Amino acid sequence: MGSGVWRSLRPSSYDTPMLVAAIDIGGTFTDLMAFDGRTGRFAQAKSLTTPARLVQGIIDCIRKSGLDPSAIGELIHGSTTAINTLIERKGAKTGLIVTRGTRDVYLIGRGNRPESYNLFFRRHRPLIPRHLTREVAERLLSSGEALEPLQHASVEDACRRFAQEGVEAVAVCFLHSYLNPEHER
Repeated sequence: MGSGVWRSLRPSSYDTPMLVAAIDIGGTFTDLMAFDGRTGRFAQAKSLTTPARLVQGIIDCIRKSGLDPSAIGELIHGSTTAINTLIERKGAKTGLIVTRGTRDVYLIGRGNRPESYNLFFRRHRPLIPRHLTREVAERLLSSGEALEPLQHASVEDACRRFAQEGVEAVAVCFLHSYLNPEHER
């Protein structure tokens, strides 16, 4: 293990009989923290994130920390790249397919007004605009039973329209699909 990056804790502080490494890939930096439960030592390293090749930051951190990758007993991975993509609105152009009659539910969200006395309050801009939300013919009851079977032609029509709009990804959100996922498949 590399020198200079390792620090020691009291051996009895933790009961982890292996080397545990945790890696977080962020938009700018990739961070590594490692703890060796056998010795009570921990290490840390930081490297630049390479968006085109995210694994490079992990490799660089492991090299900087002096860890032997084969000695890692547990690897914990976290990433803020997905949340950063949402916050910065840099993700794929996405369309949304919903149950007929529920097109505006996503936009309405909650029926409350968080700042009821703020005359200038504006809701956040939705990740998927209304014009990229398509309704399809299908309906499940709250029991999961199909009231109206999925009409495949309406799905195909929605997909054709998405293709014309340049949509790169599609999300599907049907009523009560958590009880019966058949229509979402």
